[in-house]
Amino acid sequence: MLNNLEKYDVVLGSNSPRRRELLSDMGVKFRVEAIKGIDESYPASLPVGEIPVYLARIKANGHPLKPDELLITADTVVVLDDAVLGKPVDDDDARRMLRSLSGRAHRVVSGVCVTTRDRVESFADTSIVHFAELSGDEIDYYIEHYHPLDKAGAYGIQEWIGNIGIAGINGDFYNVMGLPTRKLYQVLKMF
Repeated sequence: MLNNLEKYDVVLGSNSPRRRELLSDMGVKFRVEAIKGIDESYPASLPVGEIPVYLARIKANGHPLKPDELLITADTVVVLDDAVLGKPVDDDDARRMLRSLSGRAHRVVSGVCVTTRDRVESFADTSIVHFAELSGDEIDYYIEHYHPLDKAGAYGIQEWIGNIGIAGINGDFYNVMGLPTRKLYQVLKMF
């Protein structure tokens, strides 16, 4: 599938091992070229649901494209009570985030930008994640053994905490991992 991509040098503009795995699982042949030095700040007035697409576009704009390249950039945010939970700065921040998510539902919004020299397609996907109540010991165990400092909202759904702490998901599971594969597949078919 996606034979239409054979005419492109497909570039994933992300160092995320999860995004690499998911794109590979989609059968896409690509290389990784992380975009460095991108300012990931966004206007305070930007609605939280638009932040990931805005950041994915910023990342795409930071990559000079060759004529045969197709670039995929993405960003994911965790939203609780209309507040963005980014990557925790330390274990205490991760602990605070996980306590705030415990026993509650939150949104995970991923934005993706697919870019060639001639075309730009961007979109967002939202999943609702329902966390079960997590004990302090469970939160501490997760932080100690899985080191979630590189993950928005301080958790990776594909890790231990997802196995024991997710009560339900409405939407795309892979979106919660950082790449909404179903929607991305539909967009890639258009190139």
